[in-house]
Amino acid sequence: MSVILAHNNYGKSKVRMVKVARHGDRHDLQEINVDIACEGDFETAHTLGDNSKVLPTDTMKNTVYALAKQVSDIEEIEAFALRLKDHFLNHNPQLSRITIEIDESMWTRILVGGKSHHHSFTKGGDEKHTTKVIATRDMVTIESGISDLLILKTTGSGFSGFIKDQYTTLPETTDRIFATVVKASWLYAKPEVATRTTWQGVRQLLLETFALHNSFSVQQTLYAMGENILENFADISEISLSLPNKHCLLVNLSAFGMENNNEIFVPTDEPHGLIEARLSRD
Repeated sequence: MSVILAHNNYGKSKVRMVKVARHGDRHDLQEINVDIACEGDFETAHTLGDNSKVLPTDTMKNTVYALAKQVSDIEEIEAFALRLKDHFLNHNPQLSRITIEIDESMWTRILVGGKSHHHSFTKGGDEKHTTKVIATRDMVTIESGISDLLILKTTGSGFSGFIKDQYTTLPETTDRIFATVVKASWLYAKPEVATRTTWQGVRQLLLETFALHNSFSVQQTLYAMGENILENFADISEISLSLPNKHCLLVNLSAFGMENNNEIFVPTDEPHGLIEARLSRD
């Protein structure tokens, strides 16, 4: 029997970093996680134990910190990912392809006396700004996105007209709580349009669409969110959305002689429905 190395990659995962940009008495803050995955001429490392072409993953970690130091201001994660891929490709001829993934936690300034404090922050939940750069020496793609964005609306959502069989117990409803944790990623047509301004615009439109859409299903709302992004951002070529249906179940209060008029619910995490799709231009 002969064995071939069909695919391989290696790198450093979960390189955590907090960066403080000091501008006199005003400080800016950034917290990121970086994942690096390298592909290339590494077959002999696997088959012969020859490490002569292997850049240590510890060096990759150190490179993240060193390149972050080279820029004094807080850098957009898309720009930082591009600088990292340039460094690794330019200094390692054995690399043929590199993937840089970064997620950024959301920190906001604490208000003191109605004004933003210069160096004190609060973390804005679990939401993250994400980016993924895939590059060779001939091409680069940038995909940015959002993860762990918890959103909810108390009406404007229903679910009816679905299949019913011998195992169906779910009642139809035209008025329910709709809660989900948004995971979205979109592909930029050109690297230079991958800016924080664009990211903020996409995020805002996703939120507005969710809030205003009269939802007959999670699927319909997902499609409306993606459709609005592609219609309003010409430099985004496709968008993927993942919307788990975080159920809030109506509590039966009849045993207490009470009627529950869509007021008292119990939230559940698991199991939950999971609706996912990718939209692109025709």
